[in-house]
Amino acid sequence: MADRDLTADCTHLASLLCSRLCHDLLSPVGGMINGVELLEDENDPSMREQCVTLLSQGARRASAKLRFFRLAFGVAGGFDSQLPSRDLQELVETLAGEARDVTVDWAVAVPTLPKAAAKVLLNLAMMGIEAMPRGGTLSVAAEETAEAHEIALRAEGQRVVFDTELGQALDGKVAAQDLSAHTAAAELVRLVAADNGGAVQHVITEGSLILGAVIPHD
Repeated sequence: MADRDLTADCTHLASLLCSRLCHDLLSPVGGMINGVELLEDENDPSMREQCVTLLSQGARRASAKLRFFRLAFGVAGGFDSQLPSRDLQELVETLAGEARDVTVDWAVAVPTLPKAAAKVLLNLAMMGIEAMPRGGTLSVAAEETAEAHEIALRAEGQRVVFDTELGQALDGKVAAQDLSAHTAAAELVRLVAADNGGAVQHVITEGSLILGAVIPHD
């Protein structure tokens, strides 16, 4: 019975992560569809050029989203692989570029991160970016100690909003059946950290959100 319940919980979480991925792809893919429809009916050269630009923008945005979620949600490269920090920086900065006036201050002191730490960092970065609807700065830091990789992110802006349910999911206080596409990433972060003997934490103050994680070495 316990094994069946665990399987059901994992299936439910995977379904929610898929829903989140599809939700985030709707906008760029929709833009591409609109571009194709306009291109089919447009004969004016300048307007056709605008349609091509619209298609190009949609394709780039969709590609960026897929690359981000491939590592944040998936198992690209295997769980034991080391990922270059510069690749993670590019993914986070691209995601921030999709938001409104969000800049990234990257201070990761290690050249590579193990897959589990990278997955936690990417998902926490996504939460930090989404917590700044009016823009701001996402500071990202990570270092390696003798015992673990330590990750810290600070989101600072004019308005910082962090959903209570996200915090509860990070704390493991949301039952599997009560998770949603919005909180699934937080549950994934908690599970990845816990499976590696680590933990996550969050602190919300006026004007800032601090997210952190410790991922012990194998």
